[in-house]
Amino acid sequence: MEARAHTGRLDELLHEVRRQMSRGTGADPRAVLDWLGRQIDADVALVGSAGAVETSTARFPRQILPSLEPTLSRLAGGQMAAAVTESGAFQVRLEALGPRAPRPVLVVAGTSAPTREAASLVSHAGSLIALLDRAQDADTTLRGYQYKARQLRFAVFSALLAGDLTLARRMTTGAVPALLDAERLRVYLLHCPSEDRDWLAQTYQDGSGYHGTGLMVHCPAFKEHLICLVADGSADELADELADKATDEADGEPDNEATDDSGDASADGPEAAQGHGTVLRRLVRDNPHYALGISSPYPLGATAEAYGQALHALAAARHTPERVAAYLGRTPLVPLLPRTEAGAWARALLRPLGSTPRATLDITRLAVTFPRSAVARLLDISRNTVSHHLGRVAATLGLDLGDVRTRAALDLAFCLAGGQPDGGFGAERGRPEPTLDELFRTEPAHAWAREFLRPLQDTRGRDLCATLRAWIDANTDAQRTARHLGLSRNTVRAHLRAAEHLLSRDLLTTGSGIHDLVHALHITGLRPVD
Repeated sequence: MEARAHTGRLDELLHEVRRQMSRGTGADPRAVLDWLGRQIDADVALVGSAGAVETSTARFPRQILPSLEPTLSRLAGGQMAAAVTESGAFQVRLEALGPRAPRPVLVVAGTSAPTREAASLVSHAGSLIALLDRAQDADTTLRGYQYKARQLRFAVFSALLAGDLTLARRMTTGAVPALLDAERLRVYLLHCPSEDRDWLAQTYQDGSGYHGTGLMVHCPAFKEHLICLVADGSADELADELADKATDEADGEPDNEATDDSGDASADGPEAAQGHGTVLRRLVRDNPHYALGISSPYPLGATAEAYGQALHALAAARHTPERVAAYLGRTPLVPLLPRTEAGAWARALLRPLGSTPRATLDITRLAVTFPRSAVARLLDISRNTVSHHLGRVAATLGLDLGDVRTRAALDLAFCLAGGQPDGGFGAERGRPEPTLDELFRTEPAHAWAREFLRPLQDTRGRDLCATLRAWIDANTDAQRTARHLGLSRNTVRAHLRAAEHLLSRDLLTTGSGIHDLVHALHITGLRPVD
């Protein structure tokens, strides 16, 4: 009977350990000590490697510890494994836990010496506490590794955004991710609940902390975004995939990936997704709260452009039943503007910033496109710091950076100048600086604007252009727009979401597509040069 009772007690102890391990919230030695104290009718304490009580049963007599200090020191130092002694009216049993010195010590104090069965329970409990402690250490180490791996992946992504491939490789010396050996990549931007990002990145992580030929990066600015960089296949592979798709369509097989009708983004990109792309598409298919935007293939040095495309594709994807859209692309405005005149205009606008610190310029470039709070999270600085830098630029230029048209013009100037005030454009003596209106009156600019706004013609009775013009006039304030148009705020938001889908531009989540809209509306309001 005693053996059966002892076995039952051990089963209870194992059940407590299983309960703690299944919770995933870390080891709780106090629960084991309380259980042990009830089983052997004694009080128990866990003395840490530094000699202080880490946890104990409620009535443990701490006053006995000073007299036990020499024995505790020998046990912690590894000179002894266990000891039995007396301290006043208490019979004390001490056991060292774990293999590495200094070791924690389990101290059991009772009014009588423990029986052989009680001593066995003490040893078992001590061993399990040591195992729980080692498991906790392993979890802590793993979390630290995952955090550092996440930081390094983001650092690599940041270097690619800046177009600095050498820096990206130098940061990964010894374990260069396969992505950095690819000629081209696509950016897959996954919208998902923020709490899902950790397990997604960890589930598909390889032993080196990367993701095979891809890279999953937590977006610090937008908590629902997981940025996935995927090495693009070779031209031959893509040609084969396109040929296979054409064959399927000719055979009348259904196409499960619906095409977006905007002509700019579609669920069927130029690749029949393989590898990481297949995994991401399946995740979206199986999770109704997910959406996926996919960029065109770009050289690694143009990761920033691919990321911008993925943002716009994601805006389109969120308004389609499949929640997947690949960016097919339109010609951007910048290369269509007359280079010499556009350079002169950009140089004139940015000239006052010639002595502005690089950090201020970098912050400004981000903040003219993204919300200030997002820039602060992206750069790990305070929102007040972002506002301080922007205030300095606004005062230098004499402009109101709170105005959407001003931000659009400044962003265009930065794009034309390559991010620097001088932009590499030489001075043109004796010629007046062109105005933005003069740049926009050219026929290529008008053709671009007409093509950009063309999808809005399919409005199903809604005048989306009028809503968009009023929204820009109201500095993107939906409430003011609603009052001006005599509509409800919800109707205005619905029009904006419809325009997002038709234009394949992110207008509401990050606002990264607003500048193109501002320029297109500006251009169409001008008379072109004959």
